[in-house]
Amino acid sequence: MSLRLRGHHLLCVHGFRGMGYSPEFVEKMSGVVEKIRNDHDDFPIQVVAALDDTCMTCPHHGITTCEASEESNDHVLSMDRKVIKQLGLQEGETYEKSFLVALTSAKVRPDDLDELCKGCSWLSYGVCKEGIADIREKYCDTL
Repeated sequence: MSLRLRGHHLLCVHGFRGMGYSPEFVEKMSGVVEKIRNDHDDFPIQVVAALDDTCMTCPHHGITTCEASEESNDHVLSMDRKVIKQLGLQEGETYEKSFLVALTSAKVRPDDLDELCKGCSWLSYGVCKEGIADIREKYCDTL
C-alpha cells in the first residue's frame, strides 16, 4: 500500500475521531487513520501540499484545489506548508509511515497546533492536540 497525504493531514490523523465533511470522507479518513495507527503496518507516504487521497472523498474538492470557500485552498496549502516545514520534510517526497509518525511525535507539541493549524475549524474541538499528546507520550517518553 502507498498513500498520498497533505502535510496537515499528517497531524489530523492522530486526532481524528470520526468527524468529517461527509460520510464518504469520514469512511476514507477512518481507513487511513486505522492504517497509520497500526504499529505493525509500515508503508510509503508521499507528502504533498495539494489534494490527497482523503480529499478526493470530500464534497469540497475541485479538480486540483479545495473549493470549500474562496479562501479555503490558500488556507489548507498554508497549513500543509507549515507542517512540512516544521517536520523538515520535502514537499512531494515519499517517506515511510513509521518515520513520519516518529518525526511528528518528536517535532510537534500540542500547542504548536495553535500556529500550524490556525484557522482550522476542527482545532477548537481539542481532539487534535489530544492526538499529538498521545503520540508524543507513546513515542517520546523521554521528552
